[in-house]
Amino acid sequence: MLQPGSPAPPFTLPDDAGRETSLASLLTGGPVLLYFYPADFTPGCTREACELRDRFPLLSAAGLVIAGISPQSPESHHRFREHYDLPFTLLSDENKDVTRRYGCDGPFGFGVRRTTYLIDVNGMIREAVRADFRIGRHIDLAERAAKLLSPGP
Repeated sequence: MLQPGSPAPPFTLPDDAGRETSLASLLTGGPVLLYFYPADFTPGCTREACELRDRFPLLSAAGLVIAGISPQSPESHHRFREHYDLPFTLLSDENKDVTRRYGCDGPFGFGVRRTTYLIDVNGMIREAVRADFRIGRHIDLAERAAKLLSPGP
């Protein structure tokens, strides 16, 4: 897992519509909450995506851009987004190059470690969480980021 204070490795991956999407393009919208997850339609990953979906108004109002990365195809991501009405980008890392560069590859190269990064607009990692089964820790990071970024009264 990459540590806070380190630069986020650049990447370009296809989104759920097959369009090439880069970290740089995501960062033009604001700080990025980048989360790595094992697979579409699995119970934990569905819960995580739906928790982020339900908090999307709060997160986007704070200026956060959300993107998920997993090794499934753009077509699988498209079905997953449509089925659960996910309002954020899902990126396909079928060969797991980006997953490895972000230190999220599972033991012996199998699977993906559930990891979330908060990346500032300068491309620096500000916070990171790894919790394979404790999805609440990832949601807590998202909510903390939104509170930090929200304009005060």
